[in-house]
Amino acid sequence: MKILYFHQHFTTPSLGGGTRSYEFARKIIDRGHDVTVVCGRTAELNLPASDSNEVLRGIIDGIDVIQINLPYSNCDGIAKRIWIFLKFAWRGTRIAMNEKYDLLFATSTPLTAGIPGIWMKWFARKKRKFVFEVRDLWPELPKALGMKNPLLLWGMGLLEKLSYREADGCIGLSPGICDGIKQVVPDKTVEMIPNGCDLDIFEPGNRKDLRLEGVLPIDTVAVFTGAHGIANGLEAVLDMALELKQRGRNDIKIAFIGNGRVKPDLVKRAEKEGLDNCLFFDPVPKTVLNKIVSSADIGLMVLKNVPAFYYGTSPNKFFDYIASGLPVVNNYPGWLSDMITENKCGVVVPPDNATAFAEGLIYLADHQEERGTMGANSRILAEKQFSRDQLADKFVDFLESISQS
Repeated sequence: MKILYFHQHFTTPSLGGGTRSYEFARKIIDRGHDVTVVCGRTAELNLPASDSNEVLRGIIDGIDVIQINLPYSNCDGIAKRIWIFLKFAWRGTRIAMNEKYDLLFATSTPLTAGIPGIWMKWFARKKRKFVFEVRDLWPELPKALGMKNPLLLWGMGLLEKLSYREADGCIGLSPGICDGIKQVVPDKTVEMIPNGCDLDIFEPGNRKDLRLEGVLPIDTVAVFTGAHGIANGLEAVLDMALELKQRGRNDIKIAFIGNGRVKPDLVKRAEKEGLDNCLFFDPVPKTVLNKIVSSADIGLMVLKNVPAFYYGTSPNKFFDYIASGLPVVNNYPGWLSDMITENKCGVVVPPDNATAFAEGLIYLADHQEERGTMGANSRILAEKQFSRDQLADKFVDFLESISQS
């Protein structure tokens, strides 16, 4: 089977960002199939130049990669990002017109990633299978985050319905996403395959090995990794940090590792309010991030208090934390908070409550033995339920079943 795999934000372990698509593409090859990944220029993959300035093409760890020359950053404004999403969809559709394949797979975000599959289903002479993976529910999440443009919301809603209906099968990354798909297309074949743990990359480490500027050996360090965007609700972490300062708990440090649109505002506020317990660091490759996370004390799961997030997200950082044997402090309800409670691998605090958030960190800082037990439970959960290798096999099994249906 030959698979044409669309993911605009494809990256590799040697670079920053989530590597789900890289790992799944590698598994496709290991299982005896061929795969071509079509991506944008979110990451600098250093592929050889081609005859066209529009695309680069090369082999990365056995994966045939076509990179459309469209730089992208989470720091870009909404209008620029929408324009880049549409250009990627158009150029991707042109690639889908010329490549040979048996199954077209597309993963959001953005939602426009499904356009090549829709086009193929409508207009291609040779009908092939189409599988659509949903990482966020659109337009529910943008609407919940305050988007009010009726034309954009209508377009997102239409594209959502078309992507689900034209796909031969869908993959959802969380229970809420799968339920959301089923509400639109009740009879669709839907498989839940959450993000997973890179157990060979993220492993429990030693606190003595942590090397971050501004951190003392006696400090308890909580890390937040990944995008610093509006959806992440990181003002709540600064509210909590202020509460810690007011209680004199200068021994608890919060390390922010990543980038995004709101990071400059966070840094500015921390400086203005004297929050020297908040430390900000640039994004790092996964092969470096693992050393930082594994030697920290606590992982922070933070999202804006929006009900659509409760069961409709599957953040990579959670799986990195538990693979590293960290107890997790989570500040919003949902399937991940339920899992943390059931498996005793962290502390769940109510949203928009800086006092409870601070007390959760203080409790873990002051109870080192229990913190260690929770961290051990995290690793057990990672190994039992979220091995990336096992989930990648489940992914290929699903593609094979759709291909043969």
